[in-house]
Amino acid sequence: MTSRLRKPHILIAGGGIGGLTAALALLKRGYDVDVYEQAAELREVGAGVQLSPNGIRALHELGLHEPFRALACEASGKQIRLWNSGQTWRIFDLGAESVERYGFPYYMVYRPDLLAVLADGVRCEKPDAIHLDSRCTGFEQTVSSVTLKYDKAGTENKVTGDALIGADGVHSRIRQALFGHDHPEYTGMLSWRGVIPMEKLPHHMRGTIGTNWVGPGGHVVHYPVHRGEYMNFNGIIERDGWQVESWSASGTHEECHACFEGWNADIHCMIDSFTTPYKWALMARAPLDKWSVGRVSLLGDACHSMLPMLAQGAAMALEDGYILARAMEAAGADISQGLARYEQARKVRTSKVVQGSAENGRRFQSRTLADSAAAQEYVDREWTPDKVRQRYEWLFTYDVTAVPV
Repeated sequence: MTSRLRKPHILIAGGGIGGLTAALALLKRGYDVDVYEQAAELREVGAGVQLSPNGIRALHELGLHEPFRALACEASGKQIRLWNSGQTWRIFDLGAESVERYGFPYYMVYRPDLLAVLADGVRCEKPDAIHLDSRCTGFEQTVSSVTLKYDKAGTENKVTGDALIGADGVHSRIRQALFGHDHPEYTGMLSWRGVIPMEKLPHHMRGTIGTNWVGPGGHVVHYPVHRGEYMNFNGIIERDGWQVESWSASGTHEECHACFEGWNADIHCMIDSFTTPYKWALMARAPLDKWSVGRVSLLGDACHSMLPMLAQGAAMALEDGYILARAMEAAGADISQGLARYEQARKVRTSKVVQGSAENGRRFQSRTLADSAAAQEYVDREWTPDKVRQRYEWLFTYDVTAVPV
């Protein structure tokens, strides 16, 4: 039984956005926390993320809004552009209006910058909390404790704590140990990612607006990151054949150009400017019916991986981590009850986001967009202020400090 004289010791497998958020939120509530991350350093292969006000609220509550803000780009708005002609529709303001409506701005950030801010926060609370080069290999649990097994430099190690959180991504070993292998389905879509030095782009392509090119069978999202020094590119196209789900698989510029044949010259200008184009298959997983068993639970992509079409993956991980800490604190010494409260608080919302992400993908890639006249009517119908508000208001107004746990 956990001593009344101390808070529980929480083990976290995975040092990504969700794992580090959970670690910091728990540390700030007096828990002892250790994070085990398989990478030798906290970094990501060139990628940006968008963070809406619901995610920023969690960062603010953790005391990280200002250091985060110094590295991120505050979005002034979002626009839709047509895949071939480049025709542009400004769909909503994300600057002052976002603060007025939701309390916080909408940001675009380089993922390594976000990880660095979170890691600095964790280390300020506990300098040796993050254990790198430590690959989770499994766990064992009893009624009173859980033991994480991990490989470090080829040596098997064990550490025992009061709870274990699997924040180890889409290929989660913790999830596999709890519920067996999953069976993701290929969506038929291939994603291309790249980060471009801003000075490589012509002046008309720079700025603080998030841009979404929509087209038949594909779409492209790009936005500035890292204080505006880079442009993040994510192009998604319907393609058969490639089914490797890896952020570090590289392709060729020629292959990427071919995927977007016939698209606007601005798209090809960005592709030319990549140092390395990375590609990965977009796989779909149904949300899990259950996240927790005893003293072990899951977080982020390990339990609710989603397509990137709502730009909510990072925000959901931030929300998960913050709500987990609140739920654990609310349950006191009862570890299983704390994890059950966390799961109950998060499962319906994250499942709705998974569904909404898939729906937005179909909206961005409608075959109707092949014809310019039909495209005008389609955009006018699908991106009216009322419809945009319906799709995003429930996301942005979520308050991690107020939802019941």
